[in-house]
Amino acid sequence: MSADQVLAFETNCHIFDGCGFPAPGLNSFVFDPLFTIGGHDFNKPMLLALLSTVVIVGFFWAAFGRAKVVPGKLQMVGEAGYDFVRRGIVYETLGKKQGEKYVPLMVSLFFMVWIMNIWSIIPIAQFPVTSIIAFPAALALIVYVTWMTLTFKKHGLVGGFKNLTGYDKTLGPVLPLVMFLEFLSNVIVRPFTHAVRLFANMFAGHLLLLMFTIASWYLLNGIGIAYAGVSFVLTIVMTAFELFIQAVQAYVFVLLAATYVQGALAEHH
Repeated sequence: MSADQVLAFETNCHIFDGCGFPAPGLNSFVFDPLFTIGGHDFNKPMLLALLSTVVIVGFFWAAFGRAKVVPGKLQMVGEAGYDFVRRGIVYETLGKKQGEKYVPLMVSLFFMVWIMNIWSIIPIAQFPVTSIIAFPAALALIVYVTWMTLTFKKHGLVGGFKNLTGYDKTLGPVLPLVMFLEFLSNVIVRPFTHAVRLFANMFAGHLLLLMFTIASWYLLNGIGIAYAGVSFVLTIVMTAFELFIQAVQAYVFVLLAATYVQGALAEHH
């Protein structure tokens, strides 16, 4: 929450008290530095991103550091998560033989996105890291570089260009237009939408949760109490819905990444 919203809670500001509703906005996504290391400031989203890495590495280290033939509970959970991405996304998109080498990348992307999303509903943290555009953009850049590298490595310079532009000489006179549109779509639009799709969903979800949470407190006065109860119920419903969206967005992000890799490795005709 922004400083104004925190102040509204601390000063016991409610409807009919003469104070306005502290609506969430862009100020809810701006954070002051928490500490400085080596001349670099670290704020809350940056700290949560680092904690996401620690959580993921720590979990898989604990789950598979001493893997057993008969897995324990933690190993079973780890295997279930790993297998979901491997079989449900990578094998389905790239095939088993071709996709096996890309499983570690896709698993890492899935859990990184998911954990950064899920901070939104964790007490104290209460902020989805991916609602800051820089973080989805950085992950999308990793996918983009991988995609482009594989495209030109697989097909060469000319073949790679044909792959990205949908070159097909049978199209005749419309071929230049098709190539231009395909180039625009693949090279410019795709990486942009890959990042923005994740960012926009998490940004909007966080605003909705803030709106109903603040409204529940703000309406706790007089006849507003009845509306506060409705707002609180909606907060619970939206939290449950946000849990679902967080997982879906991680799935979609990785599914698109696997699709881009598949397109890079596909034979051009």
